[in-house]
Parts: sequence; C-alpha cells; structure tokens
Amino acid sequence: MATSGTTAFNMDFAEIAEEAWERAGREMRSGYDLATARRSMNLMTIEWQNRGINMWTIDSGTISVVAGTAQYNLPADTIDLLDHVIRTNAGNAATQSDLTITRIGVSTYASIPNKLTSGRPIQVFVERLATPRINLWPVPDTTYTFVYFRMRRIEDAGSGAETPDVVFRFLPCLVAGLAYHIAMKVPELAGRVEMLKAAYDEQYNLAAGEDREKTSERYVPRVARI
Repeated sequence: MATSGTTAFNMDFAEIAEEAWERAGREMRSGYDLATARRSMNLMTIEWQNRGINMWTIDSGTISVVAGTAQYNLPADTIDLLDHVIRTNAGNAATQSDLTITRIGVSTYASIPNKLTSGRPIQVFVERLATPRINLWPVPDTTYTFVYFRMRRIEDAGSGAETPDVVFRFLPCLVAGLAYHIAMKVPELAGRVEMLKAAYDEQYNLAAGEDREKTSERYVPRVARI
C-alpha cells in the first residue's frame, strides 16, 4: 500500500481546541468553549516564552543609526536580543564590516561618567520595556547600522480559523498543554488535571529537547600572561 507522499499535516486553532477538549474529557459545544480555549492558548504560549528560547521565533533586523542619537526603539513584539553587532559601511562589498558591540546592564550603563561621549558605539544597554529599546554608547558620531538577532513573541491564537504560530514539532505539546489548562478551569474535570499535567510536561520536554541548535562547541582556556 502506498504512503500519502505528503508531510504537510497541520491543525487550525478550532481543530486544536476540539482535540484539547476531548482529551480533557468533554466535547467542545459552544462559542464560549472556543473562546476560553483561545484565551488559555495565548497565556500558554506566553508561558513557553518565559521558559526559554523558542527557535522558530528567532529572526533578525537592523536599525539605521544616525549621528547624535543614542536611543532607538525595537519592534514592539521583541522579547529580547540574542546577539548584535555594529556594521560599518553597510552595502559596500569591499569595506563593510561587522564589529562587536558588548551588551551591558543598567548598573554599568548608569556608572558611565559621560553618556554624551561620541564615537563608534562599543556598548549597548537594552531596556526591556513594553516597547523595548536600546541605548548605545558612545553616542554615534556618524551613520552606522545596528544589526541584531532577536526572539519575538509567538503570534496570538486569532479568531480560531488560523493555524498556530508554532512549528509542527510543538503541535503535540500545544494540544496536551491546552487540555491541561482547560481541565483546570472546569470543576468536574478536576480528576483529570494531574494526568493531563504529566502528559503536558512530557510533551513539552520532548519538544524543547529537539528545539535547539545542533552545532559543535569548542572551549579554549584563557591563560594569563605573566
């Protein structure tokens, strides 16, 4: 017997909610059942982002840096920056260069004696506000490009007709977690909460264990010169 020949299986949110309700021990029968499941899914994906890096939410961006301006807003859906450089002579194949810029914390930034010093930025302080922003030091003395890799927020569940903003590896975890969160809200399903929590934890650990970089790492000891 031939196989399907396809690998495109996905689920829209309505299907995910139906499966989660069934695992919790009930059928999804009303618009409110769908709405409460959607709310639980949005809270759960925020929980995932608090647990650590979700590889599919990593993307890159640039900010055009101008002379005399040290502070710039990041996209509002930015959770945090993972890496960053200052690019000089952007677009020039012969002279473009990416230079290291060190991230510092609020205490280090606050202790800089003269925050108006100008030059090529070598440090960046990231303020993780509702709309996150960066503060460069020294203040740029000319035009540069701030290049960054960030972790963005997972998109909302939407109206119910859309597919979730997760990779296929996390679909079992998404369904298991949603069933657990639904059961916690329905008193007559309380007896299934412990079992559903165990299933959710197992699926999350499996998915998170696979959702990682698979590169070799090399550690070199730092030897002090006398």
